Amino acid sequence: MRKKPLNIGILGGTFNPVHLGHLVLAQDAAERFRLDRVLLIPCAHPPHKRPDHLAPGRHRLAMLRKAVAGDPRFEVCSLEIERGGISYSVDTLAELHRRYTGAKFFFIVGADMLPELHTWRDIRRLMTLCTFVAVDRPGFGVASAPKGAKVRVFESHRVEVSSSDIRRRVRRGLNIRYLVPQAVEGYIRRHQLYGAKEN
Repeated sequence: MRKKPLNIGILGGTFNPVHLGHLVLAQDAAERFRLDRVLLIPCAHPPHKRPDHLAPGRHRLAMLRKAVAGDPRFEVCSLEIERGGISYSVDTLAELHRRYTGAKFFFIVGADMLPELHTWRDIRRLMTLCTFVAVDRPGFGVASAPKGAKVRVFESHRVEVSSSDIRRRVRRGLNIRYLVPQAVEGYIRRHQLYGAKEN
């Protein structure tokens, strides 16, 4: 009997640090599209922005692993960190196709990113490697994506948390307990990331 192809979600980003908004989004996508697993892939260096206070890759990987420990739906993928340099999605998807033969990939993005896809490296090739599953945002829809892109829009819980706000709060000595998993908060304090002082 032929095995059913895996449906694999891809959620990339700096995860600097990972927060509850990332995890809720991954869960909503997994449920909506019946994904067998979601790969959380921290980039080495993002191509479209220069984030301030980017923690070393080993710390961002460790925080992700702590955040999803014990949840079999989620898997932390170190591919882009190990490859180094600027992280281009097309290179990552090509490698994942080699690793997971026959799998179908669902690239999770915000719908507000759809008009920017045409600026991504080798977007025509990337469009053949995945379906974009876009979190609904007012004013953005399938029509704003490049012609020929496979796009499905879905609704996710709105969790208004950002990594940049978390970093600001850490620098100011404010609490981040209900913004990140407790294990991630402890890791940030223990390793004094983002200007944190160990308790």
